[in-house]
Amino acid sequence: MLDALPDQVSIYEVSPRDGLQNEALPVPLEGKKDLLSALIRAGLTRIELTSFVSPRWVPQLADAEELAREFQAPPGVTFSALCPNAKGFERAHAAGLHEIAVFMSASETHNKKNTNKTIAESLDTFREVVPPALAVQMRVRAYVSTVWGCPYEGDVDPAASLAITRELLGLGCYQVSLGDTIGVGTPLVTKRLVSLFLAEVPASQLALHFHDTRGTALVNALVGLELGIRDFDSSVAGLGGCPYAPGAAGNLATEDLVYMLHGMGVKTGIDLDLLIEAGRVAETVVGRRLPGKVHQAGPRTVRG
Repeated sequence: MLDALPDQVSIYEVSPRDGLQNEALPVPLEGKKDLLSALIRAGLTRIELTSFVSPRWVPQLADAEELAREFQAPPGVTFSALCPNAKGFERAHAAGLHEIAVFMSASETHNKKNTNKTIAESLDTFREVVPPALAVQMRVRAYVSTVWGCPYEGDVDPAASLAITRELLGLGCYQVSLGDTIGVGTPLVTKRLVSLFLAEVPASQLALHFHDTRGTALVNALVGLELGIRDFDSSVAGLGGCPYAPGAAGNLATEDLVYMLHGMGVKTGIDLDLLIEAGRVAETVVGRRLPGKVHQAGPRTVRG
């Protein structure tokens, strides 16, 4: 244990999209800009900006074009946006983004509820998205949800998730983020699952995306780190969840992940104090208390 730690990892911040999409009420554009500014000040360089989906499905992100045009990524920062289909890609390209993400589930039922498509139909759709995006020098990332389990089907065959990952990488996605959408993962299961993927897929092409529904997100991230994963998705202050996965509480909090990593000597390029401040901005933006542990407790201090 803890004998194969890297010097540095990369954190992919999902709060502006995965975080805000689950809010009951739309967040004003200026609030989104405030959150983005705070995240960038903290040192985050990979940020999921928004989603180019129909406002009918995700009204909280109806201002995708306006946000992308009005808030340009500064040098050294990459903004990405979720795109469900060719129309979404065209919107993202027109808005000036240089990276997009596609998404699907490893279970048929969740994929149907989340995208209104079968798994096969989703892959067909991505064949109309990924090659055109690559042709205009856009990078494409991919998500596979419900890898650890589905709220409708229960356990998901890891071989099915691996087959989907193989297809997505074959299309040209530079990285696939594996999601524990309902937060059912435990360390031993995570070790077995991630090891299965790493036997075939280079670690650089994989990321891990944990929800903290049952309090195991951080320990699962640690297991992935020890196995060689160097890319993790997280959300400031634990903001977010999945509107199509009942019980999917907040994401792994970025502050909790950064606190753990820095405490083990692993660099992230992120200022923890400024990250905690970004969490406070997120709370102000959504108007409610957020669950991240370090967000609530603050950094380690010595009291006289």
